[in-house]
Amino acid sequence: MNKLIATSLLLITSLAVINAQSTLERDALMMRKIYDQNLTSSMSYEWLDHLSNQIGGRLSGSPQAQMAVDYTLKELMKWADTAYLQPVMVPRWTRGNPEIAYFETNNHQKNVNVCALGGSIATPQKGLKAQVVEVTSLEELERLGEAVIKDKIVFYNRPMEPTKIQTFEAYGGCVDQRYSGAAVAAKYGAAAVIVRSMNLRMDDLPHTGAMSYGDLPVEEYIPAAAISTNSAASLSQALRDDPTLQFYLYQDCKNHEEALSYNVVAQIKGSQYPEEVIVVGGHLDSWDLGDGSHDDGAGVVQSMQILHTFRELDYTPKRTIRTVLFMNEENGLRGANAYAASVDSDKEKHIFALESDAGGFSPRGFSFDTNQLQMQQVYSWQDLFKPYLIHYFELGGSGADVGPLKSTGAVLAGLRPDSQRYFDHHHAANDTFDAVNKRELELGAATMTSLIYLFDSYGLATPLKN
Repeated sequence: MNKLIATSLLLITSLAVINAQSTLERDALMMRKIYDQNLTSSMSYEWLDHLSNQIGGRLSGSPQAQMAVDYTLKELMKWADTAYLQPVMVPRWTRGNPEIAYFETNNHQKNVNVCALGGSIATPQKGLKAQVVEVTSLEELERLGEAVIKDKIVFYNRPMEPTKIQTFEAYGGCVDQRYSGAAVAAKYGAAAVIVRSMNLRMDDLPHTGAMSYGDLPVEEYIPAAAISTNSAASLSQALRDDPTLQFYLYQDCKNHEEALSYNVVAQIKGSQYPEEVIVVGGHLDSWDLGDGSHDDGAGVVQSMQILHTFRELDYTPKRTIRTVLFMNEENGLRGANAYAASVDSDKEKHIFALESDAGGFSPRGFSFDTNQLQMQQVYSWQDLFKPYLIHYFELGGSGADVGPLKSTGAVLAGLRPDSQRYFDHHHAANDTFDAVNKRELELGAATMTSLIYLFDSYGLATPLKN
């Protein structure tokens, strides 16, 4: 009897090993097909060309944003079972005439490169001129107080930390001066603020981005502009030589009434578990200085490509695969919040949400916002990705647009491309189509599709029963 039991256990174990090997081979083969399809027959680069070169920068509420909505919906309808628009009201801000800035010292005028921050008010029609107070933090400004700050232009000059290998950490370490700098300075009577661009490189390109006046009354708003890293260094040196120099700033931007816009939603319905939804997306809106190719045209077309790839490979998903192109990530997250609200009201079950919003550079892996049980499942897939040089699988966040879905219990993830060059382009005039490498873009789409395939195949991990 003992020999029979031992033989049975050995047979069961052998069958389990054979089944595991067969499953691994099946998944590896499918992923090879996914990468091959993306590297030979992808539409992503063609779509990005149109978004970037035929439409251009896509500020929320702008005609260009609406053109992007119309174009992507039309393309997604070719591959999806269903595609539709989800209405959302968005803030609308325009830049107006080009900005002008210079400083005067020792009877010399030096022009500097600036751009208005998104959401800022304009200067007076003839611009404004004032002395400058340089600080490196909001706390330093508050220590100086109204006696030093009143009627001055506050110059926030804290650079991104170059020793941070994870460049998004460097960005996070100084972006508070861009977002909150005007609100804090205005409380002490500042005339305006200029903020060192969020850029690890020394160049002449100012980088825009969202700013907020917090709870200030409108009559206390002050103009806010970004200054290029080279111009920031030049101004800082000039202030050391002449602390009383005068700085001139002109900008023509304006906040308008909210506008109607849309998220673009398309899906392939699941064959076995259609009630379980897997979401992948990027954001359609962009800033206006460039054409938004890296931020976030790349994420948009990569998310679209997933539906195209599954159709081309004749793959029928078990679960519903949904692409969502979010509107208004850059200055409000209205699209993300509207989508999350619809998920809640419709009582939909989301199991996985993946975002691409870190540029179209070579993929390195993913970061995840989830629990240890789900991470163990993700870790079990790592070896499948290693032939494609994808090694980064870490707990540590997902993305702004999928973040509001956290309450659903879904695993949230963000694609993590190599980020060393991302902030050279982020929110600047050189975020353009020519800065995106076709092969890197396609590798990112294939990597995303592969992870979607695995979550579709296996669903969420479940705790072992006692």
